[in-house]
Amino acid sequence: MRGGPDSGLSRVRRVVVVAAIVALLASIGSYANSMSGASNTALGVRTVEWLRDNGAAGIVAQVENWYYALTAPAKGGPALKALPKVGDQHAAAAKLAALRASERPQAVVPVIHPALPGEGVWRPARAGLGKAPPLLVTTLRNEPEYPRVTVGLAWIDTKRTQTLLYPGRLEPAVTLPTRGLMEVPPTRRGQLLATFNSGFKLGDAGGGGAPGGYVLHGHTYSPMRYGIGTLVGYTSGRINIVSWTHGAIAPASVDYARQNLPLIVDRGRPNPNLSTGAAWGATVGNAILVWRSGVGVDRHGNLIYAAGNDQTVISLANALIHAGAVRAMELDINSYWVSLITYGAWGALDPSNLLPDMNRPATRYLTPDDRDFFAVYLRPHRLP
Repeated sequence: MRGGPDSGLSRVRRVVVVAAIVALLASIGSYANSMSGASNTALGVRTVEWLRDNGAAGIVAQVENWYYALTAPAKGGPALKALPKVGDQHAAAAKLAALRASERPQAVVPVIHPALPGEGVWRPARAGLGKAPPLLVTTLRNEPEYPRVTVGLAWIDTKRTQTLLYPGRLEPAVTLPTRGLMEVPPTRRGQLLATFNSGFKLGDAGGGGAPGGYVLHGHTYSPMRYGIGTLVGYTSGRINIVSWTHGAIAPASVDYARQNLPLIVDRGRPNPNLSTGAAWGATVGNAILVWRSGVGVDRHGNLIYAAGNDQTVISLANALIHAGAVRAMELDINSYWVSLITYGAWGALDPSNLLPDMNRPATRYLTPDDRDFFAVYLRPHRLP
């Protein structure tokens, strides 16, 4: 005997309920599997990352936008009375200026007047680095509308240092023969000067949600994308930041390459597309005030790193230009991912965040980390 319309509707309902239960169980299994794996990322952050990777990216982005809008600083208000102390405070600025060679960076001209003591003045990251320190740091108030906002800057002499790229536990999300230690190797810590964060998760690093390119030890593990900002380390030992113009496979002269979005600075000028929100990450776009980081190269080929809270992509680009960058790319954003750490003594001792309000501990890259990162070492001999 055939069932009536009600019996057919009941079967549809049962199928829908069973499908929903199966999908829920699959989601629970996926979440539990992700959370049970080895990680140094906080559970709440990992949960947000899981939601973003499993169909809830739009919801996460909207919630984050609301949060950052509610917690954004008010325009104006009292200015800071003092800047965070960075670098070797015993190094006399006048002495450093007197020893400056033609390639040494000029003091960064303050944006807000009157300048605070030490603002824009480069200081050695630590004592004992000689008369021409290869790593200098300073701070700057770079947003006149927000006079309490500070950006930290680091200048790296690429001829006297070696910068290497290390994979993390989860990023890059490609199959590697080995991920190594996923931290600064203990055998290299004797000459360690600094470490800093890499870019977006590789799946988003190509812009518009597309994957970016990744090269390690001369092998291309993720195809390189034309026109994307790229930090490149060459087999010659030199390093550069370029808009990629080669093919999908890196040439033999490339030792490593890490891509992340189009350049935010080119030829000493901001990218004219910085006002286009979608180009700078689906999560918070270009205009939300949030922790941001970036790295540039000056006209002599030296690196300039910048990071700070309550930055737009435009203010970050302008800070890098102000510090001397002729080309620059955005790195990672959000407080949990932005880190530049200097080491106050040989052997990676006395680690210190570039800015005191950086979220992660200064020992971050001395233990296995989930994200890939860069490490800066003192070279035994200066490159010509």
